[in-house]
Amino acid sequence: MNRRKILGRLVGLSLLLGAASASAQMPMERSTPNEFQRIEQPIAVKAGVAVGGIALIGLELWWFLGKPKAQRSTVEQGVQTLTIDVDGGYEPSQVVVKAGQPVQLNFFRKDSSSCLEKVLFPDFHIAADLAMNQITSIEFTPEKPGDYPFTCGMNMFRGVVKAE
Repeated sequence: MNRRKILGRLVGLSLLLGAASASAQMPMERSTPNEFQRIEQPIAVKAGVAVGGIALIGLELWWFLGKPKAQRSTVEQGVQTLTIDVDGGYEPSQVVVKAGQPVQLNFFRKDSSSCLEKVLFPDFHIAADLAMNQITSIEFTPEKPGDYPFTCGMNMFRGVVKAE
């Protein structure tokens, strides 16, 4: 492009922006003397809106923060086993086991997101890769009663093993 074309485009753009700026600064005519008028609502309408808002907040809290249901492991040949589905999180996300007995958690990954490619058990120093549509077994023994958390590789999805 030559200088003349560039200069012409800049002048045209500046004229366009100047015209837009000037029209935005022009005062608008009012059709009514009072722009805002108070509208009085019956108390029943106000109460209904307040109750509806509180109900929606409660529904949202239940949906996102509802207490997950714990599931007990089953004992097979002296090993506590349970299958955990990995699909947008861990289901079940709370596992109840007995302390002092070996545990085998079988993770079945259905979700292809990169966050759920790995599961971490920091208390047992375990980091395992989860293959798609396959069961990955993780074995450990919780020696003491307590909560042993596990997370995805990015610490976005969480679960807990409760040893009793």
